[in-house]
Amino acid sequence: MSKIRLFLEMIKFEHTIFALPYAYIGMILASYYTTGKMPGWMTVFWITLAMVGARSAAMALNRLIDRSIDAKNPRTANRELPRGLISIKETTVFIILSFLLLGISAWMLNPLCFYLMPVAVVVLVVYPYCKRFTWLCHLVLGIADALAPLGAWIAVTGRFDLPGIVLAAAVAVWIAGFDIIYACMDVDFDRKEGIYSIPAAFGIKNGLHISRFLHFATVLLFAILPFFLKLGAIYEIGVAIVAFLLIIEHRLVSPKDMSQIHTAFFTVNSVIASVAFLFTLTDISMRLW
Repeated sequence: MSKIRLFLEMIKFEHTIFALPYAYIGMILASYYTTGKMPGWMTVFWITLAMVGARSAAMALNRLIDRSIDAKNPRTANRELPRGLISIKETTVFIILSFLLLGISAWMLNPLCFYLMPVAVVVLVVYPYCKRFTWLCHLVLGIADALAPLGAWIAVTGRFDLPGIVLAAAVAVWIAGFDIIYACMDVDFDRKEGIYSIPAAFGIKNGLHISRFLHFATVLLFAILPFFLKLGAIYEIGVAIVAFLLIIEHRLVSPKDMSQIHTAFFTVNSVIASVAFLFTLTDISMRLW
């Protein structure tokens, strides 16, 4: 049990709340878009397992590939791999098992999901290396997380559709925006070690401006979804609340005060994901009722 707790801590399992709600949003909207009803429970089950497998593999890969960097950074030196609490062999086995869970789940959903799985794996493997050569690493992370709603959409429909792509784009810029905020904590270390990030390359002030622009794009993309799908006032209220929460997130952080960055990153973003899911679910449920 202690080893399981170490693995759950390593992959920050509780942060699944950032991506899982958007996978469910993609699933619900895709089902309503194509069949006019809610998805079946088996679809929910396999999409959930696919998400758990994909995210677990991605986080473990990130920790494994970055273990030498984490060991040098005072903020991350206490992580499980740098401290030797989990071995490289154990982490590798965990990654293989996580990808196996993803593969089985994708196969159970539909053939296209299974055939596209290698693309998702490549994105998840490439991301940890991006910070070594480009400050666009934040957008690559956004794309990796955007695979959640897009993958869920494909799991239901068996095809690509424009609304699913718009939803994925909204999640991509949302993730990239708050990853830039998080990177502000490591500016000095990143510059010293040659790690690429937008705050390290352009400064914290400009980095926060870029983050605000990306979050404005997030709200805009969420706001245009009703043009493709039959979404009503409840969904639009949810978008307005998300916009308000993003404003709060940026109010909590400034170039002169980083003390609230954990509240902005963890608490506010968790609420944003939950609000987006609950209001979308309620809107569709009310329409079906």
